[in-house]
Amino acid sequence: MLSPQRVPMPGLPMSVTIWEVGPRDGLQNESAIVPVDVKLEFLDRLAAAGLGVIEATSFVHPQWVPQLADADDLLTRLAPAPGVRYPVLVPNQRGLDRALALGVREIAIFGSATETFAKRNLNRTVDESLTMFEPVVHRARTEGLRVRGYLSMCFGDPWEGEVPISQVVSVARRLVGLGCDQLSLGDTIGVGTPGQVTALIRALTDAGVGPDRLAVHFHDTYGQALANTLAALQAGVTTVDSSAGGLGGCPYAKSATGNLATEDLVWQLHGLGIETGVDLPALVRTSLWMAQRLGRQSPSAVVRALAAEATS
Repeated sequence: MLSPQRVPMPGLPMSVTIWEVGPRDGLQNESAIVPVDVKLEFLDRLAAAGLGVIEATSFVHPQWVPQLADADDLLTRLAPAPGVRYPVLVPNQRGLDRALALGVREIAIFGSATETFAKRNLNRTVDESLTMFEPVVHRARTEGLRVRGYLSMCFGDPWEGEVPISQVVSVARRLVGLGCDQLSLGDTIGVGTPGQVTALIRALTDAGVGPDRLAVHFHDTYGQALANTLAALQAGVTTVDSSAGGLGGCPYAKSATGNLATEDLVWQLHGLGIETGVDLPALVRTSLWMAQRLGRQSPSAVVRALAAEATS
């Protein structure tokens, strides 16, 4: 299968951790309910393709995310691949109870940089959501779990418009102060551009939250995800969220299209000489397999470009 020519650029990391969100953030936005057997095979295929961090599911109430109502069944039946991490999203204490009962060792919480999205997504203000998260994070850390904090609407909000960098930094510092090991900066509606990315990471670094504590989570609504990723790498970030085949969006922000496709990310990273541990042909075959089960073409440019080779 065709692969990119490796031409490194100065000032970039030697390796990058890809945080695969397809099984959670991707499938939660499908209109159809994907059977648990298909989800389990998806997780196994992603692990076999070399992805070391795969966000498996969410313990959000099934009333809000019915596509992931099978979380307990999924994790009960999951046979973890050696060396692979399977974090799950938890919204509250009840979600943490379920995660701990199933032996989960890594969780994520999901906050907002803007008041409107916090109210629409969590039915709470930003302050109220942080108050809700505080005991969750404290208990998780006490139990020895890793905790990631997602921060959405970092680069723009469909209701509030431009989001000041100072506002993002303020909420980010509070999330880190709760005890989050890592903070993922979300461009939830895909409006960000590289200058914004550079400026935000610089401001966070100046505020004591350096790139070693950060990840980035870009949507490709306006075609900026890869450019924004490169800006983040140049600023020192070494963890990038992406979704196999470009699955996913945001159920609470209707203008948001799919996440950055993992295949597109891997193509760029490998072309830059950056190690990922990912077998791109195997990943392409996995996304083609999932697209068939969803009954539609993958939105990933790399998957579409390599589809003929992958199936020949």
